[in-house]
Amino acid sequence: MELHIVIQGSKDLSGQLYRQLREAIESGRLKAGTRLPPSRLLAEQLGISRKTVADTYALLTYDNLLTGKVGSGTFVNAQAVGQCRKQGHESLASAAIISKWHNISTSLGHPSMDAILRYDFIGGATTRNQFPQDDWRRCAQHALRQTAKSRGLYSQPAGLPALRDAIARHVAFSRGVHCNVEDVLVCHGAQQALDLLARVLVEPGCSVAVEDPGYPPARQSFAAQGAEVIGVPVDAEGICVDAIPEHVRLIYVTPSHQFPLGMPMSQARRVALLEKALRIGAVIIEDDYDCEFRYEGRPSETLQSLDSQGAVAYVGTFSKSLQPELRLGYCILPPALVEAVTAAKQLSDWHCSTLTQWTLAKFIDDGCLQKHIRRCHAIYASRRERILDRFNGDLAHWFELVPSVAGFHLAAQARLPLDIPLLVELARKLDVGLYPLAGFSYQVPPRNGLFLGYGAIETLDLDPALDRVRDILEQIA
Repeated sequence: MELHIVIQGSKDLSGQLYRQLREAIESGRLKAGTRLPPSRLLAEQLGISRKTVADTYALLTYDNLLTGKVGSGTFVNAQAVGQCRKQGHESLASAAIISKWHNISTSLGHPSMDAILRYDFIGGATTRNQFPQDDWRRCAQHALRQTAKSRGLYSQPAGLPALRDAIARHVAFSRGVHCNVEDVLVCHGAQQALDLLARVLVEPGCSVAVEDPGYPPARQSFAAQGAEVIGVPVDAEGICVDAIPEHVRLIYVTPSHQFPLGMPMSQARRVALLEKALRIGAVIIEDDYDCEFRYEGRPSETLQSLDSQGAVAYVGTFSKSLQPELRLGYCILPPALVEAVTAAKQLSDWHCSTLTQWTLAKFIDDGCLQKHIRRCHAIYASRRERILDRFNGDLAHWFELVPSVAGFHLAAQARLPLDIPLLVELARKLDVGLYPLAGFSYQVPPRNGLFLGYGAIETLDLDPALDRVRDILEQIA
């Protein structure tokens, strides 16, 4: 790869080279530690003498911008790198739109590796130590052999037929979803599925109903398309169907494990929601984000399996059953939406990585996914039981858990008027990550409590972490 230097004419060659290299270093375009081409190679590339390049390197070294290492070459000095010039957006014609995106909260984003706490109750993260590396590696090798046979063309926007077929069989077996291969769209996680559905179904000024409290990125995705987002309260049976306005065209729900509170939607409420959606012509997005993990009671029917009129778009993800970094999810589309959402997918990013798709298809077909889910289910069940014991024991004075039978997070509502932000702040100083429930509310009054994810925290770390939480509560109560 050639270094980008432009030499014009035949005058001041050394000066041209010096100024361009210096600007590249001081602006940060050439990062600290970057190795520059040998003087002979750069001279050949630019069509100038080697002495000119060597003299320029020597001058930049004298200016402390470069450093030479005997036997290794010439490198950018770590102390010489400056800051790139940044243009503010205020002067742009699109300033108002840019400001809108600046104001979108990304509070549910996961921290970088160097910011992870010792004991972290973060949601959406999985038990990484249990990931079946050997099985995945074997399936990835199969995927490499499959991609080697390809003609080097773009793949299908809806996803590889092998993976779509595997997903259709998987959701039919595990969740009773009624679908064919043609109904399955592979996407980058559930979030892209929501974004694609919003692109197709939402336009400025239309109304969308969401659970409140609920999943903020879904609400923000709809609002970004110009929708009027209406928060609908939830109770012990799920979304309050009677409170859904008659004029909405889209309804977003998490019926199997309400996000963030955790209770399942009752059967009567599911039937009522379907009836209302059909009557007003609305599409329901059923986000079944962590449906694989159920600990009590009988499995409930999905809205999609109850729907006989094509009103439900069923969204699922492998981020919760495998790893978020894989960025693979799916949407089971009703027939009326298949063509439109597939076109939106093609315009968005054409298709997901075929290498990862082939790997996951093989992983599902070989039974590795079900085996991994069973293993993780046992781990999450033990962690859940330990949290239940503690919040029904020494932490019961301060918190009450919302009944939940699935997933790998729990919601704890405060019994007393606790200062949750202070609790969160003090816990972080003790290397414990806690997350308030209040941030999930939209138009209803915020709930005072904690959102407790137990997918990432190790089982043996639960008691030490909750001991620290208890000690803080005793101090601030």
